[in-house]
Amino acid sequence: MLGYIDIIRRLNEDSVRYLVAGGVAVNMHGVPRMTYDLDLLVELDDENLRSLLTILDGWGFKPKVPVGILDLADGGKRREWIEQKNMKAFNLVNEEWALSEIDLIIDSPVDFEQARQNAVSVSVDGVEVPLVSIEDLIKMKEGTGREQDAADIRYLEKVNDGR
Repeated sequence: MLGYIDIIRRLNEDSVRYLVAGGVAVNMHGVPRMTYDLDLLVELDDENLRSLLTILDGWGFKPKVPVGILDLADGGKRREWIEQKNMKAFNLVNEEWALSEIDLIIDSPVDFEQARQNAVSVSVDGVEVPLVSIEDLIKMKEGTGREQDAADIRYLEKVNDGR
């Protein structure tokens, strides 16, 4: 059974353009909290998405919604989901894994290129993990109305102030 470091290693090997966001990024920035999924901010280039989705499909991840996994790599469908369904993330599940959910962020207040420029990298078990910066992570969590995001923001601000 593979974990998030195995996923990150493979994405790095295949030159997928992504950044780790969400709870895993919060943890890696120094805020301990439970999380059961992996959130990725991905460059929304159709070819980049196709590479990522092919890897995840090979590991048995499937969309939570009733669409084909490679539909996300279609820019027109992606825009439709964002504009008409207010989709923020494309959720993939695989109940056979301990890390059973991966969310691919498709509508973010921080675009990929800006986040990439501000990103930081940490090494875990010899694997370089590209993280959304604390500042961009806070922007991504602001205004969601979720209690967990509000708590994450408070703790991330404390970590940031301590640097």
